[in-house]
Amino acid sequence: MKTAVVTGASRGLGEAIAKQLMDKGMQVIGVARRNSDELSSYEGKENAGYAYQYGDLQDTSACARVFEEMAASIFSKASDTVYLINNAGVVGPIATADSYSLEELEAHMAINLTSPILACSIFLKYAKKYEVPLVIVNVTSGAAERSVHGWSAYSTSKAGINRYTETVALEETEAGSGNIVIAYNPGIMDTDMQADIRSSAPEQFQDVQKFRDYVTNQSLRNPMFVAGVLADILTGEKIENGKRYAVKDYV
Repeated sequence: MKTAVVTGASRGLGEAIAKQLMDKGMQVIGVARRNSDELSSYEGKENAGYAYQYGDLQDTSACARVFEEMAASIFSKASDTVYLINNAGVVGPIATADSYSLEELEAHMAINLTSPILACSIFLKYAKKYEVPLVIVNVTSGAAERSVHGWSAYSTSKAGINRYTETVALEETEAGSGNIVIAYNPGIMDTDMQADIRSSAPEQFQDVQKFRDYVTNQSLRNPMFVAGVLADILTGEKIENGKRYAVKDYV
């Protein structure tokens, strides 16, 4: 059976990805600060199931230990492809660049950039040790490719994850490992992150009204739909190493 590790699986897109992959017959391990009641009782295809692993991605040292223990356990028993979905992320602090504190920046970069890089590094090490195919998905954003007022930290962390994804894909291709690393842009969804964005002060985030209008105009996609597109990409076609996939290309 294929195994998928999904970070930020307690709600929103992460929870939806876990459900969709279970529907594809995968064993899913969710990494988050709290468990999801829905996932614990969710019935996937055939023998697919869900397990919860506590992990606070802001605590990078602790997360390194968690990922190391998980990878050692998963790959030593795996007989099929392992998937790592680095979904967890935060958009805040939403503010102009002169307003950030050290604590806010450290927390943001730990969750959005350092922890995903750590997870990738550790899982790649064990994939090669046990010669088990590995597919990594790093969730990105359109903000990585454009400047957004009030989002300098978010845009920077997502641009970093894009470059990291492409670089690791290059390395794995040149090594002939067969391991795949891609990025996935889910677009705008009806999640708690969107609610956080809509609550921003206009002086710190000039586009706040546009995001409020997404609700009025019913422009926000359902996370289950967005997760379903990703699940189909992972199981229904040849995946292009290093590619940035986007949900908008499938609607």
